[in-house]
Amino acid sequence: MNVPASQRIAFVVMLAMIAVSPFVLYPVFLMKVLCFALFAAAFNLLIGFVGLLSFGHAAYFGMSSYVSAHAAKVWGFTPELAILAGTAVATLLGIAIGWIAIRRQGIYFAMITLALAQMVFFFCLQAPFTGGEDGIQAVPRGRLFGVLDLANDMALYWVVAAIFIAGFLFLYRVVHSPFGQVLKAIRENEPRAISLGYRVDDYKLIAFVISAAMTGVAGGTKAIVFQLATLTDVNWPMSGEAVLMTLVGGIGTIFGPPVGALVIIAMQNELAQLGAWVTVVQGVIFVACVLAFRKGIIGEIQAKFGKPL
Repeated sequence: MNVPASQRIAFVVMLAMIAVSPFVLYPVFLMKVLCFALFAAAFNLLIGFVGLLSFGHAAYFGMSSYVSAHAAKVWGFTPELAILAGTAVATLLGIAIGWIAIRRQGIYFAMITLALAQMVFFFCLQAPFTGGEDGIQAVPRGRLFGVLDLANDMALYWVVAAIFIAGFLFLYRVVHSPFGQVLKAIRENEPRAISLGYRVDDYKLIAFVISAAMTGVAGGTKAIVFQLATLTDVNWPMSGEAVLMTLVGGIGTIFGPPVGALVIIAMQNELAQLGAWVTVVQGVIFVACVLAFRKGIIGEIQAKFGKPL
């Protein structure tokens, strides 16, 4: 696979930032950024490379968070097995919801994903194992492979960084594989892709499931990091977070979603003292960003220099 020089440079810069940041910034903040960066990158696979706008990705993020938290706290799973359990459930959920949703296009697809995600939310609200409005608290971080103690924030940071990098590289490979080229063809002209003999619905479903699975990885990892799983993780505003991060970073770019996640999480962290006004201020800043950077931050840089990012 021939990787453009601009993307190689961007990846090296990203690795350097990941390596240096924990010595400058609070590791837990950085872990939150990495979890949501993977979440946004997984969402971007659908909207950026298949042209499918999903309003239901909180279902996979939140359900994986609940299952991982429950597996670690109640079943005594090690952190890697807990995350894998959450990812498996998110994948199965992605298959079920995707199989229904891909039969429609445009706004109908978006509304179906939102409706089914809300069904998952109400299930989590009523299910005994989720703890209702209290959620699952005091989730043990445990020992990775039974050896590495993750109670230490710095040790956990490197694990989360490794998970993010692995997930990011996997999504990058998917996008730049022959499979990814078909996804782009579907995005650009679905009738033509069908006329060329591609089973479009099968490709959409596979992309949907991959996106759900990687979102599940992000959700499960988040539960271990914060030792908490709540209804916030599975509610519809969480899906909006993924949309917002991808728009700010740049839809259809490789490095846009992680940058968007960094900007949004940093903004939420800095504006937290404003209380209820944080949503208003965040909305104003978002509108300003959309007006100033219509293609997103990375999208504008990509357009300006003509280099793929």
